[in-house]
Amino acid sequence: MNKTLLTIRLLFVALCIAAGWLISFTVLAGERYRAVAVLVGLGIGVLVVLIDMMLKGFSLRGLSAITFGIGVGLLIAHMVGLSPLLEINPQHGDAMDPATIYLIRLGLFLVCPYLAAVIALRGKDEFHLVIPYVRFVPHEVDVPLVVVDTSVLIDGRIARVCEAGFLNAALVIPRFVLNELQSVADSADPIKQARGRRGLEVLNELRRIKHLDIRIPESEVMKREDVDAKLVFLAQSMRAKLLTTDYNLAKMAEFHGVTWLNLNLLAKSLRPELMLGETMEVDLVKQGKDDGQAVGYLEDGSMVVVSEARAYLGRSVRVEIVSVLPTAGGKMIFARLVGAAG
Repeated sequence: MNKTLLTIRLLFVALCIAAGWLISFTVLAGERYRAVAVLVGLGIGVLVVLIDMMLKGFSLRGLSAITFGIGVGLLIAHMVGLSPLLEINPQHGDAMDPATIYLIRLGLFLVCPYLAAVIALRGKDEFHLVIPYVRFVPHEVDVPLVVVDTSVLIDGRIARVCEAGFLNAALVIPRFVLNELQSVADSADPIKQARGRRGLEVLNELRRIKHLDIRIPESEVMKREDVDAKLVFLAQSMRAKLLTTDYNLAKMAEFHGVTWLNLNLLAKSLRPELMLGETMEVDLVKQGKDDGQAVGYLEDGSMVVVSEARAYLGRSVRVEIVSVLPTAGGKMIFARLVGAAG
């Protein structure tokens, strides 16, 4: 529990106890009622705190919706109660008596606000249609959340995915992830330092994307020293998905029932299906094992072995696919030279 919230609740209960003690002096005016008044104040304070705990997760959008629903329900009940259907007309012998009319109006004032409030709560994002000129800001609307790991920022592909608009969710980058990224960038190891600086550059790229909703929670996850445990706990508490390239963290999240997104699986699913006889352009970077062979690589890391192309090393050539061999690391493509591209 948040220490600040706990302090506020304890202070509220103490104020309720003090109010009961003061009431025993001003209203009850007797020492024998003093203990009873203090207990009543304690009971009221504890009851309010329990109601507060039960309402955990109740958003401002929900409060606005239920307030609007109760208002509409009271208006409907009032209009029906004032309608000629419930008027007392002494000229008609079969008119309802005042007691029956009172009970009907009381039932309307109980049922109509309840039904209207429930309907308004079920409206979710469509609630702004009921009030055409009032629309809640995006932070008050139920938006899908994705918690971002340090490995994703260092990987860098997340910026291109978000820029293309394929990730329709708010990115949650916790403060402890930023601290970890900063510590990696300040490392004495040049490799770690380069990775950390790359992550900071990707973070700046994400900030420059206008349509992207980035949230940085400032609160620290208490009683958890491991960053992976913090990420899983935060995703659980926020009912968010976890975006990571760390296999061990992904399995930990899966064990705790947290849905995780895999950038490597996304990249693999976006690889183009290569057909025999198809032509493409490839840069030849090194020699092959057999005489005359040259090797190039596609953007997804697939190796392309081109026969009779050693003379074109360091150049971009157009090749025709002869065969495709699936391997554990991807695909090995055998091709033959069609023409030099430059």
